Amino acid sequence: MKTVFTLTRRAAAVALLAVPFLAHAADYPSKPIRFVVPYTPGGTTDLVARTVGQKVSEKLGQPVLIDNRGGAGGNIGMDAVAKAAPDGYTIGFGAISTNALNPHIYKSMAFDPRKDFTAISLLGTSTIVLEVPAASPIKTVPDLIAAARKNPGMPYATAGAGTSMNLAGVMFAQMTGTDLVHVAYKGSGPAITDMLGNNIGVMFDNLPASLPHIQAGKLRALAVAGPARSPSLPDVPTMAEAGLKGYALEPWFGVYGPANLPAPVVKALNEAFVEALAMPDVKAKLAQAGFSPRGSTPQELAKLSDTEYKRLGEVAKKAGMSAD
Repeated sequence: MKTVFTLTRRAAAVALLAVPFLAHAADYPSKPIRFVVPYTPGGTTDLVARTVGQKVSEKLGQPVLIDNRGGAGGNIGMDAVAKAAPDGYTIGFGAISTNALNPHIYKSMAFDPRKDFTAISLLGTSTIVLEVPAASPIKTVPDLIAAARKNPGMPYATAGAGTSMNLAGVMFAQMTGTDLVHVAYKGSGPAITDMLGNNIGVMFDNLPASLPHIQAGKLRALAVAGPARSPSLPDVPTMAEAGLKGYALEPWFGVYGPANLPAPVVKALNEAFVEALAMPDVKAKLAQAGFSPRGSTPQELAKLSDTEYKRLGEVAKKAGMSAD
C-alpha cells in the first residue's frame, strides 16, 4: 500500500506542475515569442525565419523575435530550445543537421532530438548546389569525377563540418569512388570568397547563398543535389540526371518546441506557421532565394525527423563522419 500511495502522490505532484502550463496555454500567446535560429545571421535559415516569423507574428498578435545562436553545427541554439520551459514562448528552427545528422557525428550532444523536442511544423526544403569557379576547366559532373580520380585528395568547400553540404560531399565521394578532402569554412560567405578568388575549386553550398554569384556568371553550377531541378536554375541538372543515379539529398527544416509542449500551444503555432508558409508573397520571396516553403502537421514532421535520424545514421557511420 505504501508503494501505491507513493506513486499516487508523485502522479498528483506531476499533474499539479502541469496545471500552470495548461492554464497559460488557454491564453496563448500573451507575450513575445522567441524564435531561436541556431545559425549566424544572413543565411538561408535567417531569411526564412524572418520572412515567416513576421507573418506568424501578425497571425498570433505577438512579436516573433529572432534569436540567432550559431555554433557547433546548430547544436548550441537547439540546446537552448530543448532546455526552455515548455510554454510556447521559445521555439527553434531545427534542421536535417540538428535533428537527424548531428547526433551521429558529434561525440557529445547536450540534447537528444528524439526525446527533447515537440515537432510543430515543417518549414520547407532547400537546394544544395555543386559548383566551381567560372574559370574552372570543369564544366560537368563527369568532368569533376574524372578530375577527382586523377587527383586523389581533391579539396571541396562547405559552410561547415556536419552540415548537409558536408553530407552532400560525402555522398558524392561514396557514389563516385573518389577521394575528396573536406574543407570546412565558418559559413558560406568565406567559402564563396575563396571560390571567387580561385583559392579552392569545388564547393557544395546551399543555393540561396551562391545563387547571386551563379546568376552573375562568377560561379558555375554543375548540378543540384535534390530529386528535382531547382526553379531558380532550370537548366542545371540534378545529380541523378548528371549520371549519379540514386543520388538525392534535400535539406529540410522545421519548427520545434521543447518536449511536452501543451497541445493547444502546438495547435496555435502549427496553424500560424502553415498559414504563413502558404501565403503567395512568402512563397514567392522564398522561392526566389532557392527555398521551397511547405508546412505540415506536427505528426508529419515528427515522422520525418525519426526516419531521417535512422537513415543518416547509417550514412554517417559508413563514411566515418565526425564533426569533433
